[in-house]
Amino acid sequence: MSLLSVENLHTHFISRDLDNRIRVFRALNGVSFTLDAGHVLGLVGETGAGKSLTATSLLGLLRPPAKVVAGRAMFAGQDLLAMDPDALNAMRGRDIGLVTQSPKSSLDPLSRIGDQLIRILRAHAKVSVAEARARAEKMLDSLGIPDPVARMRAWPHELSGGMAQRVLIALALMNAPRLLIADEPTTGLDVTVQAQILDLLRDLVRRTGVGAMIITHDLGVVAHYCDRMAVMYAGAIVEAGPVSAVFARPTHPYTANLIAATPERLRLGSARSIGGAPPNLLALPEGCAFRDRCPMAGADCATPPPAVALGAGHVVHCHRA
Repeated sequence: MSLLSVENLHTHFISRDLDNRIRVFRALNGVSFTLDAGHVLGLVGETGAGKSLTATSLLGLLRPPAKVVAGRAMFAGQDLLAMDPDALNAMRGRDIGLVTQSPKSSLDPLSRIGDQLIRILRAHAKVSVAEARARAEKMLDSLGIPDPVARMRAWPHELSGGMAQRVLIALALMNAPRLLIADEPTTGLDVTVQAQILDLLRDLVRRTGVGAMIITHDLGVVAHYCDRMAVMYAGAIVEAGPVSAVFARPTHPYTANLIAATPERLRLGSARSIGGAPPNLLALPEGCAFRDRCPMAGADCATPPPAVALGAGHVVHCHRA
């Protein structure tokens, strides 16, 4: 059984224009995927594809005018999208850990690192301050943070970017969650520190059996650190499967173009860009959302594309598959 199973997730931004007419921005349009314990899923796509919005929809972190209008997300026997807000709030931080981008701005600037770690642990577990402090120091040490006792006394502004990101991971893991969501966890970090952070996340998954979802626009991250990948376009997943299978046989034209646009292909002189722009989500076209940018589009692309199984869990939504 999958650790997390998301089915037909739709999230809309619903507002009114100056003439009081309802405007519906269809940001997520039927997102479906699964994640197994002990595996890393990479959610990849262009900016605005809906990657981060998928995570905030699942975690109940949307703010008006955003609203989940359909779907189901089963985790630990419960539908996250149907849970009482207080129950879901209790599950976040305890059973689900979140690592956000921009570590410096995600930490509380008015609290020492140790106080933040102790606070999140005691919010979900009945432990003394002394025990919480000992567990926090042990967590920092396990994440490769030197002199954890001194780091517990530090303020967020005293940490480097890489150190702050490790602290964010510590905060996400303090209550031993079963699911870890990392949203662009290496944004703004130099290449060496990026590799260290991603190595750390992958090793944690292997060692603890936690399921992890990495949200990124970097296909290199997906290729090196993920077991499965899901490619998003215009608020929907167009192709998903084992990383090795998708890279070996990218079947959706959008996936093929993403891979062809990577820096590695540029270095080899075989890169190509994706022409055009994503569709207007206020007026999504019928059928395949990618058809106006697709060199293989035909008349049948005006109808919804079928889900085509290519074997070994590799699925693509395309008339040309």
